Amino acid sequence: PFRAPRTIGELPMADPLSTGNKVATTVTTLLNVRRGTRAIDFYIRAFDATILSRMDADDGTVVAHLAVGHGDFWVADESLPHQNLSPESLGGSSMRMVLIVDDPHAVFEQAISAGASSICPVRDESYGWRIGRVVDPFGHHWEIGKPLSEN
Repeated sequence: PFRAPRTIGELPMADPLSTGNKVATTVTTLLNVRRGTRAIDFYIRAFDATILSRMDADDGTVVAHLAVGHGDFWVADESLPHQNLSPESLGGSSMRMVLIVDDPHAVFEQAISAGASSICPVRDESYGWRIGRVVDPFGHHWEIGKPLSEN
């Protein structure tokens, strides 16, 4: 299983509640979902995600910062007034997550066991990747793979 590091590369991850730490510039994503609490549970089961921070509102909505291996992403309940729509509201998504792992077959099967649906099974592609794709129960597509070595 992959575990969240305390660093990204050589750069320490900032404490999200800290106000005095200098933070390295990074790019991450925020996945809007319906049923945020269930989504967090799914990502923990499917990808061994760890929770870096979590904010639960009185109305039952949630925003969480998750880590998988050396990467991180955010999950939040959709908010129609703020135009933060989930793939379920949009009827699809305009982006895909790419999860690079040592054993794509095992992680693919773990995601399926957790409730994802297969879009394309893991296979070796002519462009040099072993990769497959699932859609999670919240409508987000995940490509799970790794580059193939040139032996």
